[in-house]
Amino acid sequence: MKIDDSLTPANLLPAIERMWALSANKISALDTSFDYSRGAPVHTVAGRYQPKGWKDWTQGFAYGSALLQFDATGERQFLDNALARIRDDMPQHITHFGVLDHGFNQVSTYGNLLRLVAEGKLPAEPGRLDYYRLAIRCSGAVQAYRWTALGAGEGFIHSFNGAHSLFIDTLRTLRVLLLAHDLGQVMKIEGDEAVSLLDRAVAHALTSARYFIFYNEGRDIYDIRGRTAHEALFNPRNGAFRCVGTQQGYSGFSTWTRGLSWAICGFAELLEYLHALPADRWRASQDRASTVATLEKAAAVCDFYLAYTTLDGIPYWDTGAPGLAALDTPYERYSDPANAVEPVDSSAAAIAAQGLLRFGAWLGANQRAGAQRYRQAGLTVLQTLLDDRYLSLAPQHHGLLLHS
Repeated sequence: MKIDDSLTPANLLPAIERMWALSANKISALDTSFDYSRGAPVHTVAGRYQPKGWKDWTQGFAYGSALLQFDATGERQFLDNALARIRDDMPQHITHFGVLDHGFNQVSTYGNLLRLVAEGKLPAEPGRLDYYRLAIRCSGAVQAYRWTALGAGEGFIHSFNGAHSLFIDTLRTLRVLLLAHDLGQVMKIEGDEAVSLLDRAVAHALTSARYFIFYNEGRDIYDIRGRTAHEALFNPRNGAFRCVGTQQGYSGFSTWTRGLSWAICGFAELLEYLHALPADRWRASQDRASTVATLEKAAAVCDFYLAYTTLDGIPYWDTGAPGLAALDTPYERYSDPANAVEPVDSSAAAIAAQGLLRFGAWLGANQRAGAQRYRQAGLTVLQTLLDDRYLSLAPQHHGLLLHS
């Protein structure tokens, strides 16, 4: 990737303002034309969002987008619409035991509402505030209950495939456990045993760092530093690791780039949280210093992304996508969303941009090397996403980001 070291956030402000103007029209169009009784909007066909009757993991994104629009522009109608939709549609997600998506749905909605109250942008009405807090507390405990224990303190929140399956995506849902922990929640199980949500979040993150991330340490012939797998498979009877695999990537031996981006963003968010957590509130069974060291080592995912993306920061959907063999230098050219070889994935780029910026911020706050590089990489990716190739300019198109 070719990183623009001269780029500043101020340079991007005009493009960001244009994005919010486009976003306003698209959120309004979606709210008035989409039939939410059929499910959550997941993907577009001919520019119109379509539901996918599965897990509705994007419902919180739809309503959370309206909250962000209000936050950025102060336009009250987006807040009012979001509040009505959240009230009617989101309670069923709070106690959904069958998914790994609580951090996506609940933090995007109830979490954002709590943040807006904390920032003074919404009134701290006791009834509403208690409702938002209770939603996060319940959601965190429900998500933590979906647990496969591996022994010796290891374990993970398992995927919809069953107790044997760990997805890399789930790193991004750990934030609901951390928020619930901050609000004083524990998970009660048989015998009135109280389980720490912080403990579960940290254990899941360490398990993910061990089995998903490759460190060029001779694990196998596909062991490239920073590479990620999408799925890790275990024997749930004895906790033995079996192999890596994938559900959405090309293979378990290549890297699905949206999963890579979830890891970039998820590990950065965890490091930020642990940095802000006072020492007297560390109540996990794992050692804090070694936990931070393991998560920092997992920053190798950032370097892999920078090495295996196009010059302007938009990756192909998978590093093993077979069509890439027809390109002599797939990573030494600028992205072409219209190419006839393999799709690029702008959604992976958007997630990675946030993660790179947050990794850079954490490194800077802790006087670590590499802060400037990751920060500038994040800004460079964002600049690409805001240009006319990727930002959806057509008013009739529901989506904001094309080629994702």
